[in-house]
Amino acid sequence: MASARQLALHRDLRQRIRDSQLRVTGPRVAVLERLVAAKGPVSHGELADKLAPAGWDRATVFRVLNDLTEASLVHRVDLGDHVWRFEYCAESEPHAGGEHPHFVCNDCGDVVCLPDADVQVKSSTGPRALRGHALEIQLKGRCDRCA
Repeated sequence: MASARQLALHRDLRQRIRDSQLRVTGPRVAVLERLVAAKGPVSHGELADKLAPAGWDRATVFRVLNDLTEASLVHRVDLGDHVWRFEYCAESEPHAGGEHPHFVCNDCGDVVCLPDADVQVKSSTGPRALRGHALEIQLKGRCDRCA
């Protein structure tokens, strides 16, 4: 039995999908619910594996992720390993704009969102290509579980 909190989240996600001019479908809601529950960015493969028992195939999950990314409900990030990972973009959270720093564990590969930080690149020392553009910050090391 779903709790009142789960029902409210489900209703809110359905409304966000509608507000984004997308049709509300079971796979879209299921993907968003999984992303909301995730502690950090999640790959397509990880999501597809979690949603397979509910009957959603890999191709459906892939299409849904693309639709939600285009609608700005989901943010897509590549952490340097050529694997796209996806995060829910909550309107009320500090990361709603998308770009924010991540910590990547070198041993287990876990990815964790970090608090927003201001990074300043001096125009005289940084490459000209970076001036006026958003930067993607990644910190790598060993997580607490692997240390």
